[in-house]
Amino acid sequence: MPATRIRHLAACLGIALLSACGGAQPSEPPLAGAAIGGPFELVDKSGKTVRWDDFAGRYRIVYFGFTYCPDVCPTDMARMTQGLKQFEQDEPKLAAKVQPIFISVDPTRDTPAKVGEFTANFHPRLLGLTGSPEQVAQAAKSFAVFYERPDGQADETYLVNHSSAMYLFGPQGEPLALLPTEQGADAIAAELERWVI
Repeated sequence: MPATRIRHLAACLGIALLSACGGAQPSEPPLAGAAIGGPFELVDKSGKTVRWDDFAGRYRIVYFGFTYCPDVCPTDMARMTQGLKQFEQDEPKLAAKVQPIFISVDPTRDTPAKVGEFTANFHPRLLGLTGSPEQVAQAAKSFAVFYERPDGQADETYLVNHSSAMYLFGPQGEPLALLPTEQGADAIAAELERWVI
C-alpha cells in the first residue's frame, strides 16, 4: 500500500476514534494546542504574495496537494467544496468567515496560473497557492505535511507522494479539527457547523 494511502488511513482512523468518544460536542476542539500551522509566504494565481497573517480573523481550511494528482486531491477538493457549499446554504453569514486554501507541494510544475486553473474548478473562493521549492518546504513543515517527489524520474509524469490531511483553523490561526473528507460532503458541512461560530 502506498505511503500516502497509509497516512490517509491513519488520519481517518484518528477522526473515527475522536467521533467514537460520544455524540456530544467536546469542550474544546480536537486539535487544540497542536503544533500545526504558522507563518508562510507564498503566491496566488496572479503572483501576488500571500501570507498566513493575511487571513487573521477568518477561519481557514488548509489542504496541501498538487494539480497533477490523479485521484486523491481532486476528490478531496470536490468533497470539501461540496461540504462548504452546503454550509453556505445553511449558514451563509458563518460560511463567509471561512477561507478555503489549497497549497501546492509540486512547485516545479504548479505555476501560479496552473494552481489558479485547478482551484477554479471547485469553488470561487478556493485560493490556490504555490511558491519556490524553499517556500513550499517551509510551509509544509509548519503544517506538519509530508511530501516527496520520486527520485530519478526526469519526465513530467511523476506523482508527488504526500499526506492528505485537511485542517480547519480558527480566526487566530489556531488548529481546530481535521475535516473528514473520507466521509463526504455532509460530514464536512457538519464539522464546519460544529466549529465555525
